Amino acid sequence: MGERIWYKDWFNSPYYHVLYKNRDDKEAAAFISQLIENLHINSTHKVWDLACGKGRHSVYLNSKGIQVIGTDLAENSIEEALKSANERLEFFVHDMRTPFRINYFDFVFNLFTSIGYFDRSQDTYKVFQNVAQALKPDGCFVLDFFNCKKVTDCLIPHEIKTIEGIRFEIFKKVEDGKIVKRIEFDDKGETYFFEEKVALLNKENFTDMAVKAGLSLQNVFGDYHLNSFDADTSERLILIFKK
Repeated sequence: MGERIWYKDWFNSPYYHVLYKNRDDKEAAAFISQLIENLHINSTHKVWDLACGKGRHSVYLNSKGIQVIGTDLAENSIEEALKSANERLEFFVHDMRTPFRINYFDFVFNLFTSIGYFDRSQDTYKVFQNVAQALKPDGCFVLDFFNCKKVTDCLIPHEIKTIEGIRFEIFKKVEDGKIVKRIEFDDKGETYFFEEKVALLNKENFTDMAVKAGLSLQNVFGDYHLNSFDADTSERLILIFKK
């Protein structure tokens, strides 16, 4: 039996969407609106929503008249996203480590800490290579990641959340340069556990990979209102790269 790959199991599980069902859609929409205004995105542009999940960001972008393609590794998420598809909004199952269209997109979005899952740093670099290939000249890559210093400083090692009658017990730790989250719960007489492992990547780590792939850093923001980044206090690390 092959080694269990956590993100394939967890992101394709219905319980992933139960645990994270209370994400703030209004905040996400406001963030996308800020990006549209800041980057001057309009209906002539093509956007790749890389690791789109069920497509909430893709759908909002498309509602503004923008042509969007969303891709994700989780088949169940793409099946759900396809319910919102139209002529200018497409979804595909796709592994971000594999090339996807060449010189095609004006913008690539990778939002809500949807990178840094892989055991090998070379795999994360492959994502940057594929993004650079997919972008047209002068195209932009928007990467939204957690601020690793703030996350480690404020780490809650144990918490319990009850959602839809399911009691999720969550354990977090820093191990081998990663945030490791173990999620345990019972449902319908069965016991489950899943893990999340996300590399503690900082601005310098991402910039090094980007430059190597042929992208240059244009701007850095620290939250969804596009305020300046502060390594000690910012909730997010939002990087804008240009080809």
